Amino acid sequence: MTETFGAEFLVRWLAAVAGSVDREADRLTELDSAIGDADHGANLKRGFAAVTETLAKEPPGTPGAVLTTAGRQLISTVGGASGPLYGTLLRRAGKALGDDGRIGRERLAEALGAGVAAVSQLGGARVGDKTMLDALVPAVAALPESFAAARTAAEEGALATVPLRARKGRASYLGERSVGHQDPGATSSALLFAALAATAAAEGEEG
Repeated sequence: MTETFGAEFLVRWLAAVAGSVDREADRLTELDSAIGDADHGANLKRGFAAVTETLAKEPPGTPGAVLTTAGRQLISTVGGASGPLYGTLLRRAGKALGDDGRIGRERLAEALGAGVAAVSQLGGARVGDKTMLDALVPAVAALPESFAAARTAAEEGALATVPLRARKGRASYLGERSVGHQDPGATSSALLFAALAATAAAEGEEG
């Protein structure tokens, strides 16, 4: 029997993301200082804290509503590129889920896949351009297998950005000097899937 989960699971996931981003904010900013604007950690920390607060005040009733609300909050709270990109990811995924009260892992993967496609369209990036997509795309592809597989794929994707030359975003202005640095967006994307796997494991689902 396929495990399914409701809105509460996604609320706990996003709370776990907020905690992880809070702990890793300095590291994310350090990565961003090498090839970006040195604000990635601070921006995401503020954004996901606002998401957690909003979801706690008025808990949405469906998984789709959780992600849509979170995405909207990120877009309105976070400056720079990360707010619109992460906000688009979650909001588009939420729309893809519709009004379903409970979803399975494969359904979540499909919805996040729609979100990733929207992010790609918004930023004009593809896998290999040294962006968050280098972690997101393999993670979503691995999610139907297991939460743990998605976490591993995201982490490996983030590490694989180190030797790449950035072709999109602020880092692309550095040209060859962007080589040798791990992309902060891919790194924070990996945190999302690590938090997802941890949330699933804590609830007794395969992590």
